Amino acid sequence: MPDPGKIDRDFFETHVRPNLGADRNDVRLGPTPGVDFGLIDVGGRVLALATDPVSILPDLGLARAGRFALDVVLADVAVSGLPPAHLAISFSLPPTMTDDEFATVWEAINEEASDLGVSVVTGHTARYDGCSFPWVGGATALAVGDPADVIRPDGARPGDDLLVTRGPAVETTGLLTTLFPDGVDLPPETLATARARLDEASCVRDAMTAAAAGSVTAMHDATEGGLHGAFAEVAASAGVRLAVERDRVPIRPGVEETCAALGIDPWTATTSGSLVLAVDPAGTDAVIAALDDRGTAVERVGRVTEGEGAYVDGDRIEAPAVDASWAAYARLSSST
Repeated sequence: MPDPGKIDRDFFETHVRPNLGADRNDVRLGPTPGVDFGLIDVGGRVLALATDPVSILPDLGLARAGRFALDVVLADVAVSGLPPAHLAISFSLPPTMTDDEFATVWEAINEEASDLGVSVVTGHTARYDGCSFPWVGGATALAVGDPADVIRPDGARPGDDLLVTRGPAVETTGLLTTLFPDGVDLPPETLATARARLDEASCVRDAMTAAAAGSVTAMHDATEGGLHGAFAEVAASAGVRLAVERDRVPIRPGVEETCAALGIDPWTATTSGSLVLAVDPAGTDAVIAALDDRGTAVERVGRVTEGEGAYVDGDRIEAPAVDASWAAYARLSSST
C-alpha cells in the first residue's frame, strides 16, 4: 500500500506531468514539484492560483478550525508575493454536521477572509454519506497582479541569503497539544506554551510582509515534511544548493519539549506558519526588520550557492518519505 501524503516525484514525472490536458499558450507556470501555485497570463496581468484540501478539525473549536483551514488554503498563493484576492471553496460535509455548526465555521472563514481582503466568488456546499472530518472539501485561492511582482518558489539564486521564520514543527506542536492535551506528558506551563504555537500556524501575513519589503527571490511554506522537506524542495526546484546552519534556525518555545515527549523529529514534521525565503543580500536586513516589526521570529540561517541539494551543517538531507507527525497523530487519535 502506498504511503499516505503527496504522490512521489517519480509518479508525478511519469503519470502527471505528461498528462496535463490541453497545451495552452496562456499557462505561464503549470504543476511543478516544490512550486506551490500555477500562473496564467491574463491581458498583461498574471493570475496566481492554488488548490488545496479543506481540513476542519472540530476539536479546535469550530471558529478556530475555520480560520485555520482558510489560512492553510491561502498560504500557497500568498507565497507568490501577490495578495490573495479571491476564493472558490467547496464543502462535502458529513451528515452529522448541523446547520448551526457549519454556520460557525463559515462565519469564522468570512471574518478572516474579510480581514485579508479576500472575496469568496463561487463554491459548493452539501452533505454526503461517507464524508468525515477532517477532510471535508477543497478550495482554490487566486491572486492577480503584475508579472514582475511574482515571487516563485523556484526562484532562489546562488548568492542569496536563506531566511527561516518561526522554525520547525510550529504547527505540529500547537495542533497536537491542543487536540490531545492529555496525551502529551508535559508540565502544565509547558503544555500551555506549546498550545500557543497553534496561533502562529499561518504564514499569509508574513508572506505579504516579506514581499512588500522587497528583494525576495523565493518563498516556500514548510508544510508536509517540515523544514527538511521545504529545504529539499526549494533546492530541487531552483537547481541550487542550500547550505543551512542548524543552530541559526529559530526554535519557538514548547517545540523541542513537545517533540521529545512524542518521539517526533521536529525537522521533518509539518509546520504551516514557517516560511523558507531566499533573499538578495542587499535586502536581507529590510526583510528581517519588516518581519520583526510584525513580531515574527526570523533568522538568516544560511546561503544559496551553486550546486544541487540541501545541506544542514554540511550533511545532505532529503525530503522525508512520510511526515514525522502523522504516526503521533494516529497514535494519539486511537487512544482517545
